[in-house]
Amino acid sequence: MFVRSILDKAPKTVAIVDAAPTVHGAAYVYEAPVRLWHAGNAVAILVLGITGYLIGTGTPAMPGEASDNFLFGYIRFAHFLAGYVLGVGFMLRIYWALMGNPHAMQIFCVPLWRRCFWREVYDEMRWYAFLAAEPERHVGHNRLAQLAMFFMFTQTTTFMIVTGFALYGQGVGRDSWQYKSFGWVFAICPNGQDVRTWHHLGLWMIVTFALVHIYAVIREDIMSGRSISSMISGQRQFRD
Repeated sequence: MFVRSILDKAPKTVAIVDAAPTVHGAAYVYEAPVRLWHAGNAVAILVLGITGYLIGTGTPAMPGEASDNFLFGYIRFAHFLAGYVLGVGFMLRIYWALMGNPHAMQIFCVPLWRRCFWREVYDEMRWYAFLAAEPERHVGHNRLAQLAMFFMFTQTTTFMIVTGFALYGQGVGRDSWQYKSFGWVFAICPNGQDVRTWHHLGLWMIVTFALVHIYAVIREDIMSGRSISSMISGQRQFRD
């Protein structure tokens, strides 16, 4: 039943991701599950970023007996908990991309094969560089945002989840489901410290994406009214 539902929706989903029609007025784009995931995902990434940085760089020495201090343990617990939230949330987001409205698929399916896609990316780059007077009116993500979300967010998040659970499985033991599911990472990169280094590099990739993303949505909300308010209400508004 699930597979049949996906197959029934596939033509419509691919069509809207491929075509990205323009509209006037308002259109309902971001469904409630997407908006809830967006909020929870932002909190999880914030916790992961702060705790991951502290895990990678260390914390100041704590006075007193070691048995009286569990600061680093709490930091690791918060990191692992946020990691589970990120992983489970990402799986649910993939599920909703298949079961939700066609716009939910946009960050997972990018029509790189279309010449007009790259033309629209160029147009958006001119808009963000203040070289164009008006932006393209897309339903959902514009083409540049779609490209950035796919390569800088979905791919990096997948990499962070895979390497994160591999490192976690290394700590809890080879008999754990985490190691059995993700231990293949160490067949590709046998040195665990190298995996940690790549995982740490992924943190800075996501931080970079988050800073650019926050700037872009604030700028778009001021100039075209189609970002922050859209994620709160679910509606994409267009100013005439």
